[in-house]
Amino acid sequence: MTDGVLTRDHGPMSGPYPIRGSVVLPEAELVWRFSRSSGPGGQHVNTSDSQVELRFDLANTRALPEVWKARALERLGSRLVGGVVTVRASEHRSQWRNRETAAVRLAALLAEATAPPPKPRRATKIPRGINERRLREKKARSETKRGRTGRDW
Repeated sequence: MTDGVLTRDHGPMSGPYPIRGSVVLPEAELVWRFSRSSGPGGQHVNTSDSQVELRFDLANTRALPEVWKARALERLGSRLVGGVVTVRASEHRSQWRNRETAAVRLAALLAEATAPPPKPRRATKIPRGINERRLREKKARSETKRGRTGRDW
């Protein structure tokens, strides 16, 4: 670590991770856990903690507006354990890339969960001309198929 910024060979970790608009994942509320991964890495994978588990306490966060929080709690109910959502990443060889992947995945999950519900579809009546054309086509198809039946010559 240099100057409080997590770094790797190629520069500082990217972040913050936007959820929606100007709302970002609060780094102070993220809990990281690292463990051995079964993914790629050869023998190196047996000695390094490259799998990342990212936890975010959705029920007690102050980073999200109350409306968003209620919506996310409702939509992510099956994924929550005690109000906490967990995301894992172990696709990459390096812990750093798995951290990035997990954070981006969590931000995308929260963005989808906090999205406003779609506007309800307004029922419209099918125009008479379109309905008549559909029925004409059905009758023509029926005649075509009836013509294929074997006749007693």
